[in-house]
Amino acid sequence: MKFILAVHGSPHGSESGEHALNFAQAALAQGHTVTRVFFYHDGVLQALQTQVIPQGEINLLTQWQGLAEQGVELAVCIASAIKRGILDETEQERYEKQAATLAEGFELVGLGQLIAGIQQSDRYIEFSC
Repeated sequence: MKFILAVHGSPHGSESGEHALNFAQAALAQGHTVTRVFFYHDGVLQALQTQVIPQGEINLLTQWQGLAEQGVELAVCIASAIKRGILDETEQERYEKQAATLAEGFELVGLGQLIAGIQQSDRYIEFSC
């Protein structure tokens, strides 16, 4: 079965990212496919390169990056990301900011990527705030 997931909650203000990550890992372990994880609204903060993980907490960022290494696309809504200061190198130059803040393994995309992913998958699962 092919899944596409959407994450709406921030990494430290919600458990949606952790729940989505656990689901994705379990689905992959059972032989299913997770084609894309789409980060939307505050969920885009999951892709923030400069976040500091409190001691003793799970580092969701590195776990997401581990999924990317397994072929899962980590798609970050560009509109939501830019509003929250998450920029790739192209957007950094465009808005004349000092640094790119999008973590490795993530990609800024439009909402069309979410729609295309839903059409190509068997199941769409949303992890809200």
